[in-house]
Amino acid sequence: MSLGKILLMDDDALIVTVLLKALSNNGYQVHTVAESKNLLSKMRAWSPDVLLLDINMPGKNGLELLEEIKQEDIDTEVVMLTADDTAETAIKAMKLGAGDYLTKPFDIDEVVIVIGNTIKNRTLKHEVDYYRKICAPIFEKELIGQTEPVKNLRNEISRIAEAGVSTVLITGENGTGKEVTARYLHRLRYGGCASGHAPFVAVNCAALPETILESELFGYEKGSFTDAKSDKEGLFEAACGGSILLDEIGEMKLDLQSKLLRVLEEKTIRRIGGNKEIPLDATVIATTNRNLAEMVAEGSFRMDLFYRLNGFALQTIPLREIKEDIPLLAEYFLSIISQKYNKKNVKRFSPAAEASMKAYDWPGNIRELKNAIERIVVLEQAEIITPEHLPFRQGGSNSLLTAGDVEGVCYFILPEGGISLDDLEKNLIWQAMQKANQNKAQAAKLLGISYNAIRWQVKKFGLVG
Repeated sequence: MSLGKILLMDDDALIVTVLLKALSNNGYQVHTVAESKNLLSKMRAWSPDVLLLDINMPGKNGLELLEEIKQEDIDTEVVMLTADDTAETAIKAMKLGAGDYLTKPFDIDEVVIVIGNTIKNRTLKHEVDYYRKICAPIFEKELIGQTEPVKNLRNEISRIAEAGVSTVLITGENGTGKEVTARYLHRLRYGGCASGHAPFVAVNCAALPETILESELFGYEKGSFTDAKSDKEGLFEAACGGSILLDEIGEMKLDLQSKLLRVLEEKTIRRIGGNKEIPLDATVIATTNRNLAEMVAEGSFRMDLFYRLNGFALQTIPLREIKEDIPLLAEYFLSIISQKYNKKNVKRFSPAAEASMKAYDWPGNIRELKNAIERIVVLEQAEIITPEHLPFRQGGSNSLLTAGDVEGVCYFILPEGGISLDDLEKNLIWQAMQKANQNKAQAAKLLGISYNAIRWQVKKFGLVG
């Protein structure tokens, strides 16, 4: 089975012979083309995955041919071959759309690695295009990834959806896509791309006081309390025929937990001040980043509700455990965020940037990755994203500074080369916003500053929040 189709164009017969033999021996189909006038027609007819193109060609040079290929929008990745190892040549080739370049004389093993990576990146781009063009209206309900943990999670969700399970618990760290997982489950449960007719109602249990949360969930009858001037349908009723997401269920108070348990067991709800039992025909999905078992032991979460929810439990995956999916996620976020801000200049990540992103631990998980790319799209002007554009330092540290504590005194270790006060301030604000899930009030509390101060700082540094 062929690993891919390679088209080779070089005026050096020895190089052509060596590459033809080496790539064929490594499992690739290889064709050659001798004259530039035949190049485009050969590419259209054979549809190669990768074109190896020499820059120093007689007649039209490789850069001119590359420009023509990109203008014709031919779906082939181009790797340039050059004897000129200056940065200027490489940058020009990358700006014109080359996926990579090789400097002569090159090592055959290096050629094989570059081609393998190029084909892999091409496959990732095709997947992104598929998700964006075919499933654009429902992409936020998808689970992106090709690593085994993501595939296993998708399979588990599919089985739960097919079985028609009515109560599901989703746990995981902040930023790992618990709501996206819930929406994906909802879409599979209620009919794929046509699930728009089935309501999906989301409520944040941590955002509302207990009394307001109860009236929002259950609704109320006119006159049941002072401000109840008319009947109001609750969110459970609104979700009938679809799903209701109880986000951050671990923040729900004990009294309301007991009422929720009754709903899950009886499959009915009763409005505040009402006597009528209303059937509940909805999938109840609860999410939390907390350890509910520990909360049960502490007495802050009902044991019976925990076991009722935990019958069908899903766990989202930290980004540090699926690093091979980072390029696919990054390409997708770059695509949709560039469209959002109409920033067509930012085109792709350099191989070094992808390597840097995969080396970083992403404590804020997928949310942090998305926010980082949004920051790059808004603030940077470069066409190709390099490690210098990434909002974290390289070399294994997850922040600009390393914090420590000696005899009660907090200190920071400066990185080599130092750091400007503006960079320090910006990094601390950014980290606080990440830790607070983009909640300015919580971030201000973490830093010990006022809400107005952090709002000004976020605006000053162009941070998302």
